[in-house]
Amino acid sequence: MMAHSKALLVLENFIAGKFVPCSSYIDSYNPSTGDVYCRVPDSGKEEVEAAVKAAKAAFPIWSSKSPLERSQILNKLADLIEHDLEAFAQAESKDQGKTITFARTVDIPRAVYNFRFFASSILHHTTECTEMATVGCVHYTSRTPVGVAGLISPWNLPLYLLTWKIAPAIACGNTVVAKPSEMTSVTAWMMCKLLEKAGVPHGVVNVVFGTGAKAGEALVCHPDVPLISFTGSTLTAQRITEKSAPHCKRLSLELGGKNPAIIFDDADLSQCIPTTLRSSFANQ
Repeated sequence: MMAHSKALLVLENFIAGKFVPCSSYIDSYNPSTGDVYCRVPDSGKEEVEAAVKAAKAAFPIWSSKSPLERSQILNKLADLIEHDLEAFAQAESKDQGKTITFARTVDIPRAVYNFRFFASSILHHTTECTEMATVGCVHYTSRTPVGVAGLISPWNLPLYLLTWKIAPAIACGNTVVAKPSEMTSVTAWMMCKLLEKAGVPHGVVNVVFGTGAKAGEALVCHPDVPLISFTGSTLTAQRITEKSAPHCKRLSLELGGKNPAIIFDDADLSQCIPTTLRSSFANQ
């Protein structure tokens, strides 16, 4: 579903298999022009509550599906994204500011690969088993879905890192509530339009747009979200850890990435300076 107001693209949250408007919105800018071109939901506790409720309701059905059934759905979603690769690449370039070539050859293909990788991986999981014959015992590990996973992804690799979180979560039988960066939300919204066609049951994947301070914190603090996966700053992760500790939530934190460039005295400056400048804008 897509709406326009004064030529602006207006996004909606995706909850329980439906696009749902929000009571308030925030501006999203085209970084190449500095102009507002998109309106993103400014979600808070109410929207997160609805999304978690939908994810929790979908969990029993989704977690009971066989690995093969879940694998087939993930592969179908990968096929649909790949079919629309050029549209996704164009949107990613406009929304995030990276080159269209980079989005076309790295970001969107990697998003496709993420679903295919975990669709395959789930079919080959094994269970460790150790026999203690002297005492007649067998020790084994049983892996079971956790429940609702809260996924918070960054601005630099919007669909790439969002799918790197969604794919393993749903492949293993969890349901998710995802919050992309409010600065780069468009490709996540586009992906939502493909979920039903791929066969993803309503409520398995919910996407709530908004800021970290409102939507992100509401998701982290929700008592029915036992797992949080976050990519972003160390400072934000410290707050997530503090908020999660009383609930003993499981955390996956990818933090503070830096890409230093070290140039030695004997370097060919005519080559290394242009390369360093170019790489500093690659968002990798």
